[in-house]
Amino acid sequence: MNRRLRGLTAFLLLLLVVVAVQAVNIQFRRAPQLDASNLNPRLSTVGQANPRGEIVAADGTVLAESVSTSSGLNPYKRYYPLGSLTSDVVGFSSTVYGNWALEAQYNSYLTAHAQPAQSLSQLLSPVSAADTVTLTLQPKLQQIAQTALAGRDGSVVALDPRTGSVLALYSNPTFNPAPFSSSSVATQEKAWKRVNKGDAHNFPPLGIVATQEVFPPGSTFKVVTTAAAVVFRPDLLTKVYPKVPYITLPQSPLKLFNDGGTACGGDVAQMLPASCDPGYAHLGLDLGAANLTTEANAFGYNEVPPLDIPGVVSGFFPTEANLQQNPPFLAYSAIGQENVRATALLNALVASAIANGGEEMVPHLLNYVSSPDGSIVKKFVPTVWKDPLTPSQAAQIVPLMQGVVEYGTAAGIFLPADQVAAKTGTAQTGFTSKATDDWMIAFAPASNPTVAVAVTVPFQSISDTGAVIAGPVMKCVIEGALALQAGLPATGTPTTCSG
Repeated sequence: MNRRLRGLTAFLLLLLVVVAVQAVNIQFRRAPQLDASNLNPRLSTVGQANPRGEIVAADGTVLAESVSTSSGLNPYKRYYPLGSLTSDVVGFSSTVYGNWALEAQYNSYLTAHAQPAQSLSQLLSPVSAADTVTLTLQPKLQQIAQTALAGRDGSVVALDPRTGSVLALYSNPTFNPAPFSSSSVATQEKAWKRVNKGDAHNFPPLGIVATQEVFPPGSTFKVVTTAAAVVFRPDLLTKVYPKVPYITLPQSPLKLFNDGGTACGGDVAQMLPASCDPGYAHLGLDLGAANLTTEANAFGYNEVPPLDIPGVVSGFFPTEANLQQNPPFLAYSAIGQENVRATALLNALVASAIANGGEEMVPHLLNYVSSPDGSIVKKFVPTVWKDPLTPSQAAQIVPLMQGVVEYGTAAGIFLPADQVAAKTGTAQTGFTSKATDDWMIAFAPASNPTVAVAVTVPFQSISDTGAVIAGPVMKCVIEGALALQAGLPATGTPTTCSG
């Protein structure tokens, strides 16, 4: 009997210890995390009882605001004037699912909080209000990207290479944020199921293709391979590679063919504009695994870009050891195929680094945060993230990318006056059948770049190319960005883009 009592006592003491440990865990260790959680009902109550701050675009367009409902239970409702055009960036504020995208990123500013006292009465009775978050995003350029993609899955990222400011970040599929502001739980639940259901390519609308989906970058990666040669093996820039339709890969019976089976070769100045696959595969083998891996990582591969929005993922480039063990992989990696992956954001950063004299700036959507009285609470300061090239090294690559536009794979797409430097990419991939992921990266004007862009349109026909599919989209975005920067009107369709 005494043994049973001692056992029961020990068991009860153990339960008390477990309860005490969990109480300490929740009250102290996890308290900050739980306080800030989107699922914290206290935050939802505060959000409903007080208006959230506005999210405003670079041109002053309101992207998110709280409007009065004349309701005692829910006095304010979140309203998104541009709807699906900016929903992937702005996100939503939901009483059921919490805050998403920038609504979550800058929630501490957008939620009503105590403001500095401006008078004795305010000192005695503190005033709570929310701040305004102003972005670098240009709605007109966002609209051009949406129009040019014409409903196809894909994404556009446009940056100011000098500062890292995000001028456009648009992805398909996207979603309507309005249902998440509904007072009806059923309406929100129905919308939640819809935005989390993958489309034909398994992309959920709630995700952001531009920052969360990775694809083989194809021949756009040849810019990085060229950079590796510039940095580590300048002698290879003038090496003349044989003009052949394919090369046999080392330690393998596999043959790597040029697109269409046509013969190509020459030095780098001849091969980059023509996007010569056998020549660049050979160049990658000559560079070696260590040099190519080092330069890919210098551009930001295998590292999450520090964009101020939740859920950003990294691109992928194989390790030096992996490539040394698999020479055929090294050849394919040099042309951005097989085991290389990039987001549109990362590829836009690659283009921006070359445009900005080798300095890759931290990408950012935030311009500044202002208080209700108009004073600046926080302002983004442009900062260098990566420096894969020196200014003189970057300057060697610019004319090669101009050659892509003047007489290479992107010839005839752009207006000569825009001085575009670009690189096309067509990565063969598999989904339900053979398809292509079609890319283009570009910047302009080449003499003094003010915009750098990446366009990706995945899962296109096997006969399609980056020039044919991504090229018209890029034309619209480049022309639109330059027009807006010049203070001119900008429009964008796949057939005519000039303002």
